[in-house]
Amino acid sequence: METSSRELQAAEYLEKHQIKEVVSYLTSALLFFRPEKPKEYLISLLERLRIAKVTGVAFPFFMDNSNIVAMFEMMDSSGRGTISFVQYKEALKTLGLCTEDEDLQDDGHKITLDKFKEEVNKRMKEI
Repeated sequence: METSSRELQAAEYLEKHQIKEVVSYLTSALLFFRPEKPKEYLISLLERLRIAKVTGVAFPFFMDNSNIVAMFEMMDSSGRGTISFVQYKEALKTLGLCTEDEDLQDDGHKITLDKFKEEVNKRMKEI
């Protein structure tokens, strides 16, 4: 069976504009957070994506707990079960969950995996 010219054009269009990735992201976020008003939530995500594109500010991407754990374990290379406050703040910035000028208070304690997961999930829900 031959692929028609229109099918090829459609596939190229989807690839060029990363439509499959956007739809996958939206679906994943919707299923992960299960908001009370899914349509409004999706509109909000799309608006934030648009703003991120226009301003050049990184938009936080969807991460599940396994991704959060993997990120934490990469920072905790010695396996102590904690990361430093500096690592924590840089991770939040990398994920787009913290701005450069946001004043996070270092209470002097190391950041545990549970604290890291809690904070990342909390900030992702605020998106």
